[in-house]
Amino acid sequence: MNNKDKRANSSRKPTAGVVGATGYTGQELIGILRGHEDVEVAFATSRSEAGEESAIAGLRFSDPEDVDPEAVDVLFLCLPHGLSAPWVERLRGRDVRIIDLTADHRPGSGREEGVVYGLSERNAEAIATADVVANPGCYPTGVILGLAPLLEAGLVDTARRTIVNAASGVTGAGRSPKKQLLFAEVSGDFKPYGLGNTHRHLREMKATLPGMPLIFQPHLLPVPRGILETIYVPVPKDVTAERVRATWSDAYRTSPGIRAGRAGAVSLAEVVGSDRVVLEVSENEGEGPNVLTVMVALDNLGKGAAGQAVQNMNLMLNFPEGRGLRC
Repeated sequence: MNNKDKRANSSRKPTAGVVGATGYTGQELIGILRGHEDVEVAFATSRSEAGEESAIAGLRFSDPEDVDPEAVDVLFLCLPHGLSAPWVERLRGRDVRIIDLTADHRPGSGREEGVVYGLSERNAEAIATADVVANPGCYPTGVILGLAPLLEAGLVDTARRTIVNAASGVTGAGRSPKKQLLFAEVSGDFKPYGLGNTHRHLREMKATLPGMPLIFQPHLLPVPRGILETIYVPVPKDVTAERVRATWSDAYRTSPGIRAGRAGAVSLAEVVGSDRVVLEVSENEGEGPNVLTVMVALDNLGKGAAGQAVQNMNLMLNFPEGRGLRC
């Protein structure tokens, strides 16, 4: 189907293609798209499993060399980090809109020029008209949603460091076999990784939270999926938890998946299998100068990856933002 044909039939459903569909994120994405009433999945590719039937009934994987990426309205790139850039370079300016789920074009990557950062709660208008969207990383999604409105409202003391302790389920490390991710290695254990403030997601956070000193320490949880982030935020003396909740309420008034400030502890059980983000904050007695504890929970495969990508697609195709999502 050429460009003119795609535009001519306005009554047809928009089509989507998924490149790199057999990883955890790709599988999650296909599942959401197959349940989306307004979009058809035209193809899903896999070099290693080409010709095989996926776990999603009625869909057979194609070799990426055998598909026409310009035949679809939206192309999702679920490749390993570093492999999406050639696709974007080849297809940019053509009649297909791209959502890149890798780190290749996120803020701080060096390739972000002309690419819209796909955090819809922050960039909805720009996403709606974008040709290329960089889907945020899972850890940065929670950190930025929790902290950006506070930073912009002047509620963070940027003369002191904000400390992020984050823990993710093992699907966050991808589907490639790794000894340290075997069940016998992970089960019953809990450990930090990316020591020394070196995790690659940190540059994305710093680029989107300018002027905010951050220490970011990720941990591996012995569960399949889900992220819980506990963030220690230095604040001016007059900033209370109630003021933070009010700021979130203002910022996310129209956001379908944000549950902010319900005066209770957050948990993975509230978000796993969904596209929600739960935000909460607490004060700390007797530990001046003031530090608030911000807590964020989300599903690394849902809002942290595939769900967020579909949210971006909805904006790009002029559908309701939460269409097809589990908000």
